[in-house]
Amino acid sequence: MAGIGSRLKPHTLTVPKPLTLIAGKTIVQQLVEEIVKVVGQKVTDIGFIIGPASKGFPANTEQQLNSIAKNLGANASVFVQNEALGTAHAIHKARTLLEGPCVVAFADTLFKADFTLNNKDDGVIWVKKVDNPKAFGVVKLKNGIITDFVEKPDVFVSDLAIIGIYYFKEAEKLRFEIDNLIDNDLKGKGGEYQLTDALENIKKKGAQFVPGTVSDWMDNGNKEVTVETNKKVLEYSLKEGKNLVSDTVQLTNSKIIPPCYIGEGVVLKDSTVGPFVSLGANSLVENATIKNSLIQQKVTISNTKLDKAMIGNNVTFDGNFTSVSLGDYSELI
Repeated sequence: MAGIGSRLKPHTLTVPKPLTLIAGKTIVQQLVEEIVKVVGQKVTDIGFIIGPASKGFPANTEQQLNSIAKNLGANASVFVQNEALGTAHAIHKARTLLEGPCVVAFADTLFKADFTLNNKDDGVIWVKKVDNPKAFGVVKLKNGIITDFVEKPDVFVSDLAIIGIYYFKEAEKLRFEIDNLIDNDLKGKGGEYQLTDALENIKKKGAQFVPGTVSDWMDNGNKEVTVETNKKVLEYSLKEGKNLVSDTVQLTNSKIIPPCYIGEGVVLKDSTVGPFVSLGANSLVENATIKNSLIQQKVTISNTKLDKAMIGNNVTFDGNFTSVSLGDYSELI
């Protein structure tokens, strides 16, 4: 989770993408909780690879991450990747945790899966069919076994994109191959140390990887897809019977159309909120209609109709715009 999140600016100028709230939980918390469900066994340690403070990681980041792990009954370790030198380089920062069965995940996306991991396999690579495989690492299959890992192919080789979640029965093998890449300066595509190169070397030594498929893969790359991900997360919460509206919400001549997440201390006056709205704690909405939108905390919104909007923390917005994208501490009045 050490990336800048440049495609999600201005929202990532002050809050790193994995710490963005969706339906009341950070992206990384949503991701870790789903992985624990799929693993189906005791998780003892969770390592988080973050970027330096200069990339916007706040001072309380480690505290937040410790809390996520603690709530899942696991120990937390936080590592800092000061320089972005590739996926394998990021994982190398947490090499001390690469022992025994292990899951590696990148906090760019969320997923939903309707299976429990089969931990008898040497490794599982989660994949999803995509329309444009050039933008992803992909896998080739033969008889249900992965035969090749190809990083962002220039010509078509497969439409099974690696979504960024991996299981290793013996993580020591991954650690050895990543160490080899770093120690011998074996950079791959883009002049970076690539995880796909480590996977290929593990496979060449006899390990068999199988694909794991997901029922849904939700991107958080830019404003539009992040708002859509918020919508999907709220839909899943409704199906699971979860109530995400705080008991402390104050309604005056207003209504909430589910599914919505409404945080603590929110005040709604002469407004309609929903469906598919996440509205963060201690916000005020007055004379407004909001739907299909992702709004962070301590926001004041008035005299407007919002649809497919994304608004950061501590924002004041009063106007006739609709599909806005406002970062933290903005004013549009």
